Amino acid sequence: MRFVDLLRTTVLLSGGAATALAVVCVVGASQDADEQLVLYATAWWLIAAILGSFLGRRNEASPPIAKLLADSKAATMMPDQRPGAIVLNRLWPLLTATVVAGALAFLAPQIPGIAAGFMILWALAWRRQDQAVKAIEERDGVQFYVERTSPLHPIRLVRVPGLRREVPSLNSVPPT
Repeated sequence: MRFVDLLRTTVLLSGGAATALAVVCVVGASQDADEQLVLYATAWWLIAAILGSFLGRRNEASPPIAKLLADSKAATMMPDQRPGAIVLNRLWPLLTATVVAGALAFLAPQIPGIAAGFMILWALAWRRQDQAVKAIEERDGVQFYVERTSPLHPIRLVRVPGLRREVPSLNSVPPT
């Protein structure tokens, strides 16, 4: 699985988890007739959205992703392609947090509300990382793939030759 696809999937699944948890929070609060919980949760979601937008505003790769790209090992062949297994292998903490927070909604509806805020923050903070990695891939003429590892081990990337894109600058003179 390409690393940019994993980053996109992470953002989309985080946004979907935030939506599901927000719905569960509002439904749980409405069953308890707790309007204040919905107001506090909405305020937290707005704060998380502002903070996530601020953290995800830059166009370059974040330092952890830049280090991960720099530490990738070179290969001549693409690794085994099992996107479903890789997504589950890498994003199991997101799935676990969503299921646990959703299950605890019956005991305390504020728990999925708090978790939804963190999922919003995560999705917005990582929203441009796939574009940064894609720009590096195009610049260097490589593609980064996620290597299948144990779910408890850090992620590892494989760098394979790709297509390089030459983009003329505004100040460049066309060759004669």
